[in-house]
Amino acid sequence: MLSQALIGLLGGLITGISPCILPMLPIIFLAGATSAATGDERSRSRRYPLLVTLGLVVSFTLVTLLGSTLLSLLGLPQDFIRWMGIVLLAVIGIALMFPTFEEWLEKPFRYLGNRNVGKRSNGFVFGLLLGTAYVPCAGPVLTAITVAGSTGQIGLDTVVLAVSFATGAAIPLFFFALAGRGVTERVKGYRKHQRGIRIGAGVAMLGLSAGLAFNLPAALQRLIPDYTSSLQKSTDRLLNKGGQECQADADTLLDCGKQPAVEGIAAWLNTPGGKPLDAAVPKGGVRLVDFWAYSCINCQRSVPGIKKLYETYKSAGLQVLGVHSPEYAFEKVTENVREGAKKLGVTYPVAVDSDLRTWKNFDNHYWPAQYLVDGSGKVRHIHYGEGGEATAEKLIRRLLTEQNPGVKLPDPVFTENKSGARDGKAGSPAERTNPETYLFPSRASYYAGRPQLREGTADYGDPGEPKRGTFNLAGAWNAGAESITPARGSAQVRLGLHARRVYLVASGEGEVTYTFAGKTYTKKVSGTPNAVDLLPGDGRKEGTLKVEASSGVHLHSFTFG
Repeated sequence: MLSQALIGLLGGLITGISPCILPMLPIIFLAGATSAATGDERSRSRRYPLLVTLGLVVSFTLVTLLGSTLLSLLGLPQDFIRWMGIVLLAVIGIALMFPTFEEWLEKPFRYLGNRNVGKRSNGFVFGLLLGTAYVPCAGPVLTAITVAGSTGQIGLDTVVLAVSFATGAAIPLFFFALAGRGVTERVKGYRKHQRGIRIGAGVAMLGLSAGLAFNLPAALQRLIPDYTSSLQKSTDRLLNKGGQECQADADTLLDCGKQPAVEGIAAWLNTPGGKPLDAAVPKGGVRLVDFWAYSCINCQRSVPGIKKLYETYKSAGLQVLGVHSPEYAFEKVTENVREGAKKLGVTYPVAVDSDLRTWKNFDNHYWPAQYLVDGSGKVRHIHYGEGGEATAEKLIRRLLTEQNPGVKLPDPVFTENKSGARDGKAGSPAERTNPETYLFPSRASYYAGRPQLREGTADYGDPGEPKRGTFNLAGAWNAGAESITPARGSAQVRLGLHARRVYLVASGEGEVTYTFAGKTYTKKVSGTPNAVDLLPGDGRKEGTLKVEASSGVHLHSFTFG
């Protein structure tokens, strides 16, 4: 537990000095300055910066851990808390600029005067509001907290990690607020211009709320190099079960700790009688654990290499275990997984991990991901994403030989690794590829249209051409929990494309018609969700892809190569 707290604190401190914190600094500085400039007993309290910081820690921790679950229970949009915080920040900004409006806002709290509400607690309330709109960089620690919160798997260790992370991230902000107060108290000119300071703080808060509403801080963060990336990688290694000794994608054998348990499996495919594999790796053997999902294009491209390794070395002691971990709800259905595995020609054993229990045991974060386990049950190599077949083969051969010196191995089948980016960002700018793009509201990270994409039917008008790497909607669409479908008339998905291959994950019955580079194509859609190859060929494609679907067709996501 102490290690979790230290890792969370370290991750928070790194976040607190990273470029993503810059948009918050003027507000924190002016909050400290304003507290000293107002002249009343409450604001002169030296506790004000501390109260702001404590409020931010409490608010950010609760929103991160419980926000998604509570909003789902109440039937509210997932971004409700964020927008509420943005609006209230704007209200506070207006109140600082116009004393009459501030007095009107304070009227409801005067009835609570005997409880001291609205006195020393105002800094805490301001921190609470700031925490609802505070969005730090999603490093490895914050990712772990967010996943736990979104899946409802919140334990004491997650709470400790969340509180320590929020505390670490708030410490630099606390000192910045102290600096603002210190400057104000020591410079006489500030005392003469208390009114101007309050107006400046109000303008800054209005600017922050407007910037957050239009996501302008993200543009600023992109312009500034991430000088904390190496530190973030250090906390990532500390979070791994193997500690600092285990590094993903190394080309040598490492000791990454014991293989986590394979449990919570809904069904077993390609095993005798549908029975589970033994927990222990066969004596003298090697196990390759592959996390995949049948509609994931990156996973589909990695399957042939894994099949070749399995077919080549299974007689020498290689055991392959495919752990099917769903991205979508429809991938939790065992029959869909069975059909998907059959289409891909998967013959090795598959564990259907519909509840992601094994995924969580491995602390995995990628599709696909491979873990190489030796005969003693230790994880010796980890690889994320596509490619890496030649390295995997080299290490498999080494382990088989070490554990059984007399084994006769066939000739190697891979001479070099295939290139594969796990997140669409590897390589030079000219070679970068669109990231996987989900089309439904809860995961539409790359939606850049108006109005906001929410569940239900809406008319999205004609938004024009999207920027590269983003998409928008034109016409009327009905957005569901895991797909979108045209509501009426001519409705389009417009994608800013930059990739060699593009696939559309679609389901239902009907057709998709799409236009690219002045040419129009039509393809049929039938049955459960599967990937439709829209633009075959390895040449790089760049431009706007426009997709229309007939009624009865559900569109889930785009994946790329």
